[in-house]
Amino acid sequence: MKKDKKDVQQNIQREENQKTQKEKFQEKNKDDKKSMKEEDKKVSQKQLEELERQLSDEKDKYIRLYAEFDNFRKRTRKEKEELIETASENVIKSLLPVLDDFERALNEISKENQDEHYKGFILIYEKMKKILSEHGLSTLEVKKGDTFDPDKHEAIAQIPGDKKMTGKIHDVIEKGYKLGNKIIRYPKVVTNQ
Repeated sequence: MKKDKKDVQQNIQREENQKTQKEKFQEKNKDDKKSMKEEDKKVSQKQLEELERQLSDEKDKYIRLYAEFDNFRKRTRKEKEELIETASENVIKSLLPVLDDFERALNEISKENQDEHYKGFILIYEKMKKILSEHGLSTLEVKKGDTFDPDKHEAIAQIPGDKKMTGKIHDVIEKGYKLGNKIIRYPKVVTNQ
């Protein structure tokens, strides 16, 4: 019996020790869990701030990329429109001296009273002018007596004249032309001093 009693006491003590150890372990676990939660919160807060910063950076990159693409699209559209408007500019520029020669020839033929030749030249001249105007060519209208404007005219000479005519155009030597809204050749004029 004594042995049983002793065994029982030892069992009770063992159980108490186990309970104490279990309680200690549970308390330690609770403390560890609390500290882990606090660390997780700290880590989570840091991670959240880092992710927000990365998101902000990516949004900024996206906005910049979109703006750059939009500018590129606008620039290429504008260049394309300009190219379409002035695609034939070089060809038309090279035909302007031919047009001038036609006008000079018409003036000379009209002086010689050669009606047959004159009518043929007029027909060809008008057809050429029509084709060029269909491609956007128009004449810059300048007359004797108009005010000289250095932005619209090219002065090749000055002659003395009346004070009333100072700063006015005395004569038009060569017509000016524009293609669409762009001046491709300025009228060459003689001005009064």
